[in-house]
Amino acid sequence: MPDRGSATAVPAVGSAPPVDWSELSAHAPDGLAVVDAAGLFVQLNAAAIALCERDADDLIGMPAPFELACPAPTDAGGLLEDEPAEQVSIWAPVAGVRREFAYRTRPLPGPERATVVAFRDVTAERHRQRRVAAIARTSATLASARSITAMLDAVAREVVQADALAAVQIFTFDGAGRNLQIMGSAGFRRWPDFFDRLMRCRSRGAALRMLDALDGREPVVVPHRWGMIKDDPAWEPLREYLSELEWDSFASVPLMLRGRAEGVLNAFFAPGQVVGRPTLEFLVAMAEQAAVAVDYAALLHEERALARREERQRLARDLHDSIVQQVFSVGMQAKSLSVLGGRGGPVAAATVQRIADEIEDLSKTVLADLRAMVHELRPPTSAAVGLGEAVRALVESTGNRTGLRFDLHVGSGLPDVGSEIAEDAYRIVAEAIHNVVKHAEAGAVTVRVGVRDHVLTVSVADDGRGLRAARAAAAGGSDGYGLTSMRERAERWGGTLRIRQRSAAGTAVRAVIPLPVSVPHERAGERIDVTARVAN
Repeated sequence: MPDRGSATAVPAVGSAPPVDWSELSAHAPDGLAVVDAAGLFVQLNAAAIALCERDADDLIGMPAPFELACPAPTDAGGLLEDEPAEQVSIWAPVAGVRREFAYRTRPLPGPERATVVAFRDVTAERHRQRRVAAIARTSATLASARSITAMLDAVAREVVQADALAAVQIFTFDGAGRNLQIMGSAGFRRWPDFFDRLMRCRSRGAALRMLDALDGREPVVVPHRWGMIKDDPAWEPLREYLSELEWDSFASVPLMLRGRAEGVLNAFFAPGQVVGRPTLEFLVAMAEQAAVAVDYAALLHEERALARREERQRLARDLHDSIVQQVFSVGMQAKSLSVLGGRGGPVAAATVQRIADEIEDLSKTVLADLRAMVHELRPPTSAAVGLGEAVRALVESTGNRTGLRFDLHVGSGLPDVGSEIAEDAYRIVAEAIHNVVKHAEAGAVTVRVGVRDHVLTVSVADDGRGLRAARAAAAGGSDGYGLTSMRERAERWGGTLRIRQRSAAGTAVRAVIPLPVSVPHERAGERIDVTARVAN
């Protein structure tokens, strides 16, 4: 019986003569290579040379991309993984080219300790796997993320990781559909004055290709975009920002929802990457995920706004009932005075004084409750009087009611703040002041509101007992919801909220919200098509 491990071929009766094993290996469909003990290529077949995309003479003696000492895994592969006996390595023959090889190894007999490696190109296959996984993870994030910023940041990260891009930005419109803001990003760091610089570029004549994608409601691809703009004087305000990463081409995909563009996803490609149809299909799929996230956040905001209105109405009914009882008591006391006076006889001064004192106390209680509760339920809206005046009225009312000493600083630029952002900023200040009154046991509060470098900043700092003590006192209460509400209001506009313990005493709450920029855009239009408009 022939040895199964030998290279001897036993021809079947009547078959063609056997082919030499060296001939078979030379024409095998998969790459075959011999690697020496130092990990260098010694011999490659034709398929291996083609996969490595280098001349045979260059490959001999070159380090191979395979781990020879690492044993192949024996456990079962995952849902999106290759066969368990295979390992995967990265091969970059030239700049801008990246290949993924799935391979198997087997040591060769002999003192040279060489290894034979069989490998194949799985770049496209694993790329598809990463894209499918990215879409699946993004769908899961939509159900678990607590804010629109967190959701869109997750979408941007998934796109960057799945396609190895340089960076991704996601812009969305506000509720009015006129202002554009950056709500998700990966790769580029956040610049507080990004939009201000972007508008300066536009005023210098720079073409914002993402606006073309929004207006045309279809993807726009610009090959070698960085080479076009890096020396353009119009882009000077953003040159430092755009040069932080190595990138080349650019694509912009609108976020379409029910036939309307809700924003745009900008993708910055690494040098050497080609923007083909599969890439565009993936970007469109992820842009659709981002659009769903924006829609979900809008619906959630409307639901919470409705819940707040219903809660105000309930509180108003409860307040009405309590105030009615107090006013009724005042009326009864006044009636008793009327009865006493109607008897015609003398009335004891002490009796009159007692009834008058009770009426005065009840009147003061009613007036204080009315002022406090009416302001809580129906404060002067920032849209009607402006953010600065609304905060000023809140500070004065709270100071008169509680005796707290307020130091208010109202900066410049507040007239440029849109009504919706102003309302959320006002609510952040109101909630922070409410927490001071309820938990801090403070004597003085400093409130600052202002705009600088196209960024709205509001802060509330007190000299009370500090964050840890206040949190301990609020344990089991509703304070956590208030902090969550403040953070969500800031993140709704791509901002941040920070709460910290002051070094001396007390707590500081600070919200930073980048202001959106107005851009021309037609909201009506047809549904998106995956075909891109390629710019030359």
